[in-house]
Amino acid sequence: MEFLEDLNYLNIGTTKKIYRNLPVSDLVSFALLRKEGTLSESGALVVNTGKYTGRSPKDRFIVSEGSVKDLINWGEVNLPIEEEVFDNLYSKVCKYLSDKDLFVFDGYVGAMEEYRLPIRVVNEFASEALLSNQLFRRPDKIMLESHEAEFTVIAAPGFKSRGAIDGVNSEAFIIVNFSKKIVLIGGTQYAGEIKKSVFSIMNFLLPLKGVFPMHCSSNIDENGETAVFFGLSGTGKTTLSADPERKLIGDDEHGWCDTGVFNFEGGCYAKTIKLNKENEREIYSALKFGALLENVVLDENNKPNYDDDRLTENTRGAYPLEYIENAELSGIGGHPSTIIFLTADAFGVIPPISKLSKEAAMYHFISGYTSKLAGTERGITEPKATFSACFGEPFMLMKPSVYAKLLGERIDKHNTEVFLVNTGWTGGEYGTGSRMKLSYTRAMVKAALEGKLKGIQYEEHPIFKVAVPVAVPNVPSEILNPENTWENKEEYALKAKELALKFSKNFNKFKEISVAIKEAGPIAR
Repeated sequence: MEFLEDLNYLNIGTTKKIYRNLPVSDLVSFALLRKEGTLSESGALVVNTGKYTGRSPKDRFIVSEGSVKDLINWGEVNLPIEEEVFDNLYSKVCKYLSDKDLFVFDGYVGAMEEYRLPIRVVNEFASEALLSNQLFRRPDKIMLESHEAEFTVIAAPGFKSRGAIDGVNSEAFIIVNFSKKIVLIGGTQYAGEIKKSVFSIMNFLLPLKGVFPMHCSSNIDENGETAVFFGLSGTGKTTLSADPERKLIGDDEHGWCDTGVFNFEGGCYAKTIKLNKENEREIYSALKFGALLENVVLDENNKPNYDDDRLTENTRGAYPLEYIENAELSGIGGHPSTIIFLTADAFGVIPPISKLSKEAAMYHFISGYTSKLAGTERGITEPKATFSACFGEPFMLMKPSVYAKLLGERIDKHNTEVFLVNTGWTGGEYGTGSRMKLSYTRAMVKAALEGKLKGIQYEEHPIFKVAVPVAVPNVPSEILNPENTWENKEEYALKAKELALKFSKNFNKFKEISVAIKEAGPIAR
């Protein structure tokens, strides 16, 4: 069914058809007809995003104007751009789209009504409209009739800028304009830019309302106990939160308000590289008709080869939350009793699980240490130690201290326990050691969520100053202290101190943080 919608308010005077809020089956049909992708054996739509297979952080800008100029944490992450540059590119994109069929999605971000953000996504590609439909929250028919978008995302992958001539860094650009309430995306087909631009907007708007926005996954048990998992892409948020014994609230983006946690999205955007049917059954089963696979290689029978990384290691699968058998479709949970910080430590020196005080939790939250994994961003070909404030610095528009303060207040108010879990390397650094077994990580997380780590014996790590349990059910005790897994103990100590020094140097840039929080971090000497 075709829906015609006037987009003149955006100055997109298209001479072709505008398809508004098509059902999934129609979007898939259009994508196939337009040769945007093919169907996998299980029915998922598989697309190749071309040159851009991950986010392009140096091409993301925020228009520097009066309403946000003094609130944004400007720097290498939040790049300012002048209104004139935006206006020029906006005019060119509108002209480019004027002779294209367009696919419009109307929906919202935020499961809790008082904090939700109505959005509209105008897509050049039917496949990106499918992703918008599956990842964002979909209004019912009555809500749709009265839908008025507060922000509009315009995605035109086929339009390529002239780089410096147009005032940007390359042919690709992602520009957020708060005064005009528009996100303008061009030159990149990687659909994660659509998702993350809206996430960034929420991260800016919610603290102004006293809500803590989080780059985390979340789930809930049968007793209503909620847990959240912080971590950058590839650290295990999606895998560990998709637990058959707990209902999934959401896999990536949430807010924590006075009444509890709420999911921003209506779907999941999971990494699929090396996806294993036995270990990740929920995700594997969700990649069926209606799901979108990005840059996944198919064999001669159109069966996905999730081990094939010839296009990128950042292969992705997008699917609606209801495709997860055990999901909390309301997208709402109570106040978290447990918080898990996930890190993929390429040095192989951080304990596989440790308990954090409030001050240590704020320290590690502000630090956001992990290893960027290959393919997550352009130019990353192997794990690289990095610090990403708040476990999501590319999407946090305000100073890290703003978000850390909200975290600390909630830990105090709700007596929430915080654990740091290393899903990275053990027995040596990357290239020497091995990745922590998923079965052990699951057992450690399960013990933390079920309260089995309360009242047990802990030992303080001499360098990282975290509390390490001496025993965890179903986990070999010898791996809990990472030093035990290294053949050369002196080499371990040197590598651990090397990482501690990196923590210290990184933390020096945060000038507005209290002494108590600074002293809760690793000892560099």
